[in-house]
Amino acid sequence: MVRKKRYQPSQTAVEAHLAMMQAVIGRMASNSASCKSWCITLVSALLVVIMEKGRPEFLPIATIPILLFLALDGFYLIQEKLFRNSYDGFIAKLHRQELVSEDLYAIKPRGTWQSELMKALESFSIWPFYLAMLAFVRAAYLLITAPSHR
Repeated sequence: MVRKKRYQPSQTAVEAHLAMMQAVIGRMASNSASCKSWCITLVSALLVVIMEKGRPEFLPIATIPILLFLALDGFYLIQEKLFRNSYDGFIAKLHRQELVSEDLYAIKPRGTWQSELMKALESFSIWPFYLAMLAFVRAAYLLITAPSHR
C-alpha cells in the first residue's frame, strides 16, 4: 500500500477551499428554497385558471408540478448532504493533519446517492411542504365540485 505524502497547505488555500465548499452548499440550499417558491407559484396559477374555468377534471394536472418539484427538491437536498459530507471529511483530515493535495484542489460530493436518498425523502423539509401542496389541490377539488359551487 502506497501512502500519500502529507501535504501542509497554506492557511489561505484552506480558507479558499472551505469558502468554495460553503458556497456550493449554500447554492444547493438556495435551489431547494427556490423549488418550493416556484412550486407554490405554478400550482397556485394552475388552480386559479382551473377554478375560473370550472373544470375539475383538469385538477390532476396541478399534481404534476408538485411531484416534479418534490423530485428536484430531493435532488438538491441529496447534493447538499453529499457536499456537507465532503466538507466534514475535509475538516476532519485537516485536524488530523492528513490532507493530501488532491483533497485541497478538488470539490467533489462525498458519499453515494443510495445512502442519502431515503434520508432526503424522509426529510422534514420536504414532506410537510409537498403534502400540504397536495392537500391544497385536494381542497380546491372539493371546493370546485361542491354542490353549492355549480
